[in-house]
Amino acid sequence: MSRYVIGRIGQAVLVLWAAFTVSFVLLQLLPADGVLIKFLNPELGLSPEQLAEIRIAYGADAPIWQQYLSTLGSVLSGDFGYSVRAGVPVTSLLATTLPTTLRLAAIALVVSVLVAGAIAYVATVSRSAWLRNTLHSLPSLFISIPVFWLGIALIQVFSFRLKLISVINPGPVEMLVLPVLAIAVPISAPLAQILIRSIDEVRTRPFVAVARAKGASHRRVLVSHVAGNAILPVLTIGGVLFGELVAGAVITETVFGLNGIGALTYLSVNTQDVTVLQAIVLISAAGFVLTNLIVDLLYPVFDPRLRNPAGASA
Repeated sequence: MSRYVIGRIGQAVLVLWAAFTVSFVLLQLLPADGVLIKFLNPELGLSPEQLAEIRIAYGADAPIWQQYLSTLGSVLSGDFGYSVRAGVPVTSLLATTLPTTLRLAAIALVVSVLVAGAIAYVATVSRSAWLRNTLHSLPSLFISIPVFWLGIALIQVFSFRLKLISVINPGPVEMLVLPVLAIAVPISAPLAQILIRSIDEVRTRPFVAVARAKGASHRRVLVSHVAGNAILPVLTIGGVLFGELVAGAVITETVFGLNGIGALTYLSVNTQDVTVLQAIVLISAAGFVLTNLIVDLLYPVFDPRLRNPAGASA
């Protein structure tokens, strides 16, 4: 078990290093220069010598390999550098925007899991063929809805038509309702689809027939015997879908005007703020890797066969 944990942690570190390296190379290949975009404004009245000094201060004139090593060393020490656009440490920008995105993503993930579980449960226990067929088709419908369109539609219906949620100075809870729905609905689709198929597959196994032969009710069999075995594929797809939460947050925060990582990414892309984009990519990769690491460590909890090498091989 300890070797399993060490191996997964080692893989996580390698993924983070690869994400940092790839993002650094791609950002360095951008045709524009964030320093010049900000300071090459004629209204600032800066001379070429002053511009050269500013580029040296930001390290933009150093060789690529030297910038790579310097940036890697700074990141390992917790220093992401300074934002060219804002002129403040990147960590200050992240401290301001990251909590909003984390809160939005966490709530959206919980809601999507609850929605997926409700769809799968009702689709399994319902005796109505029409209702089962309808619930089976919902995931395909949910996953085909663009996030930006859903966000605009939710604002149009709940804010402008029904006037249930204010778009002007909403409360701390009210401001999260529509963004959470806009992210949770598409995310719940693959979770529900995988869970329904997994439940149908587990219900055909012999131990389920044995449990029914002992007199257990349909719901008891589903909750006590089927659910624990059917959740393993959902854990896997749930870890992968964390990336969708981050991508959905970028679009959703822009649509709803939230001050989170998504809005910061949008501004940084427009101004070629490479240091901020590098930090956002690395933090997103870290969140993705951490989520999948937790999923990997949870597998032995739900599947006893993975707690020893012999069972894992079997």
